Amino acid sequence: MRRPALYSSSGSGRSGQAAPATATPEPAQAKPAPARRLSRFSISGTRLLWAAIALLAAALAYSIHLGQQRDTRKLTQQDINAAVLKTLETQVLPSEYAKAYENIRPSVVRVVSYVKKSRLKDDPARAKSGAKPKPLGPAPGSTEESAQNEEEVENGVGTGVVIIDKGIILTNLHVVSGADRIKVVFADGLESGASITGVQTENDLAVLQASKIPDDLIAATMRSTGDLAPGDKVAAVGFPFGIGPSASGGVVSGMKRAFRSPEGKQEMTNLIQFDAAANPGNSGGPLVTMDGEVVGIVTAILNPTAARTFIGIGFAVPIENAAAAAGLPPF
Repeated sequence: MRRPALYSSSGSGRSGQAAPATATPEPAQAKPAPARRLSRFSISGTRLLWAAIALLAAALAYSIHLGQQRDTRKLTQQDINAAVLKTLETQVLPSEYAKAYENIRPSVVRVVSYVKKSRLKDDPARAKSGAKPKPLGPAPGSTEESAQNEEEVENGVGTGVVIIDKGIILTNLHVVSGADRIKVVFADGLESGASITGVQTENDLAVLQASKIPDDLIAATMRSTGDLAPGDKVAAVGFPFGIGPSASGGVVSGMKRAFRSPEGKQEMTNLIQFDAAANPGNSGGPLVTMDGEVVGIVTAILNPTAARTFIGIGFAVPIENAAAAAGLPPF
């Protein structure tokens, strides 16, 4: 069979003129070299684009950082002082005495002692002096209590402070001495009977145990008087004339004072002298610091007249002595 003629791909020959039979035929497939060079160029361009983007991002981040450094400056003491003054000018802050009162209030109790009327007939001295008048307060809350009131009279009204959350209370001995029945009223209104479990006659102190207590009873925090000094602020919290709980503020006006009762029967020593107002009914209440920590038990007021009212000097037993009456270890 006759072979067909092959034509050159260059097209350099004349049209229609056959190429020599001896000419070497050109490959029919195009060379791939130019395509490979284009691919390498495209990859390099992409890398350069991403590199440019990363460089711009870094430059932007650096400029933001510099801007933040320029806008931020260190706080000075003047800045802090100005902020504190601004707060004091615009905010109403509670007083130190209010803070002390709120901290001690859950631990303060009202103490009332009763004696039977029949005993007054048998004790002319007690009948002559007369039982303490019933202070201002709520009417009897039950028929049972009303019946008791018909058979007994109120002998003393004072204050106590819970020192152990099991219902152990410190008060003055003269508030509960000779009582046929003792009642304590807790801060939440719960009323309970109480019994005397200990006394410290030299400091006119008594320890009471309540027969029932609130579920969330809070005991007071006691503080050593070792660094207490004249001029330190204190508050007396209690039931003056049965009204309260009430708070009065003042300062410690002396340490290690002595006091003799108006009857001259007893002299107490190592007392805290203070000028926060105290009156009958404050007896047995806590004398507290501005943190609401107990430093003493209010025991007496100095008044050379028969008025038995406060004229500026009160006395409290240091809490170290008072706590010892309850068997607590010293500070």
